[in-house]
Amino acid sequence: MLSLKSKYRTHTCGELNATNVGETVVLSGWVHRKRDHGALLFVDLRDNYGITQIVFDGGDAALEKVRPESVIKVTGRVVARDASAVNEKIPTGAIEIQAESFEVLTSAEVLPFQVFGDDDSVAEDLRLKYRYIDLRRESLHKNILFRNRVMKFIRDKMWDMGFSEFQTPILTASSPEGARDFIVPSRNHHGMFYALPQAPQQFKQMIQISGFDRYFQIAPCFRDEDLRADRLLEFYQLDLEMSFVDLPDIQAVGNTLMPAMIREFVPDAQICEDIPHISFDEAMLKYGSDKPDLRNPIIISDVTEVFRGSDFGIFANAVENGSVVRAIPAPNTADKPRSWFDKLGEYAVKELGLGGLGYIVFAEEAKGPVAKKLDEARIAKLREIAGDNSSLFFVCDAPNVAAKAAGKLRSKLGEDLGLINPKEFRLCWIENFPFFEEDEESPTGIAFTHNPFSFPMATLEELNTKNPLEIKAAQFDMVLNGAEICSGGLRNYNPEVMLKCFDITGYSEEVVKEKFGGMYTAFQYGAPPHGGCAFGLDRLVQIMLDEPNLRQVVIFPTNQRGQDLMMGAPTTVTEKQLREVHIQVRKKN
Repeated sequence: MLSLKSKYRTHTCGELNATNVGETVVLSGWVHRKRDHGALLFVDLRDNYGITQIVFDGGDAALEKVRPESVIKVTGRVVARDASAVNEKIPTGAIEIQAESFEVLTSAEVLPFQVFGDDDSVAEDLRLKYRYIDLRRESLHKNILFRNRVMKFIRDKMWDMGFSEFQTPILTASSPEGARDFIVPSRNHHGMFYALPQAPQQFKQMIQISGFDRYFQIAPCFRDEDLRADRLLEFYQLDLEMSFVDLPDIQAVGNTLMPAMIREFVPDAQICEDIPHISFDEAMLKYGSDKPDLRNPIIISDVTEVFRGSDFGIFANAVENGSVVRAIPAPNTADKPRSWFDKLGEYAVKELGLGGLGYIVFAEEAKGPVAKKLDEARIAKLREIAGDNSSLFFVCDAPNVAAKAAGKLRSKLGEDLGLINPKEFRLCWIENFPFFEEDEESPTGIAFTHNPFSFPMATLEELNTKNPLEIKAAQFDMVLNGAEICSGGLRNYNPEVMLKCFDITGYSEEVVKEKFGGMYTAFQYGAPPHGGCAFGLDRLVQIMLDEPNLRQVVIFPTNQRGQDLMMGAPTTVTEKQLREVHIQVRKKN
């Protein structure tokens, strides 16, 4: 490592200890905190590496005027603290510096908010406006350094696994698929635009066609979409692609990388070594989500046939009209008060949009309005699902609606009942996604569900004759604790199959050649079977740090309205700049 010593410091503020007692040292950093004890003035000096306590003789008027977060240089002697004054919470807590001289390098104005104390009550927009100050706070500073170590770990692992790192273009062509592009006008090509990449998808496939075999990149991606706590306009992903592989070969990268990374950075993590492979259909049935949190032990069951022809008319009639019934068990809740069940009913109506929430309580005998309408045989089947001393909740609706509502109720019960261990990390692969889905906005009423360049699990003949909604994709997601952290699969490298897939969604051969001409042409010159995936790095860091908001793990994020309050972006540009790129701004209606 290159030495950190310079004319400003002989040591950092995080490395001195009892072995340095008696040495004369020079430290530089920010005034983190001042404590005036009359005869003595204590200053906590902070830099990137830690905090060291400096002791000054009191009465120095110049030092008293130095505000917090001013940058100073201190020369002094390392002394041991009294045993009663040792601070075991920091590495330098056994020593302090008896100051001999100091120099103010830069003075700080009155702060918009305090750095010391990590006060989380300050409004987010104010923190983002003064992000450089916010990043000095201990918790946020540690998060960003944590992220840095994660990136190095990933690079080392990818190189060890035989991948080569390449950088793909940032200015590229707009794609008609996925989210909205950020577009960039061209000065030299009148009326034409570049687009910032939503992902390096086409380029990484070109890399395989070029014969490089195994590629990876920590890639910046841009999507002009609505923001949430778990979504930003720009983000980074571990992007990778491999030649001459099948699905298990690609998934082996995740099986190797993810558990190793979690073990490295979350020392007390409880990692389940078994990474199950779950079909999309099974995930929607058992968990009501294609992003299931497997830490939650609750399993949803299909009990449609239990209610078919029963005396519980509301469900029985709905079943005859095509609805399904999902059952969600709540273990050890038979003794819950009626108010608890009523609140869940309100949640079902207000949050899930259901007409109500039926349930049975299984104590010594089955209780509740639903139980009164079912015979003993049906009750026995439902008790097997719920177990004794438990409750069983029912959602009855159209299949897709029932699945999603049951999934949200499963998640709520898991959290409310304390069934989820926060130290546990559960990974799984979700597979066999539908290749197509219904979409009213598509010219054919059919759209891609995932990546349009995925390989369909169907022959060309089946694509011509089979119901598109029955065709599956050689596509997968990796899920960690209920969050999608990776998406990928095998790529469609056959030009005829590619054209047919786009034709099903309403894109003609001419449009495909126009929009994806580079890739389509490349396929004519020998493309290897290939596939890959991408891991969302921002989200992975967020999960490992157990942070509720992505902005806590990104060094310079925008706010929830997509604004960079620190730099003032987006902003207007001059008329001259607009003329140079041949653009005229219309007034907003």
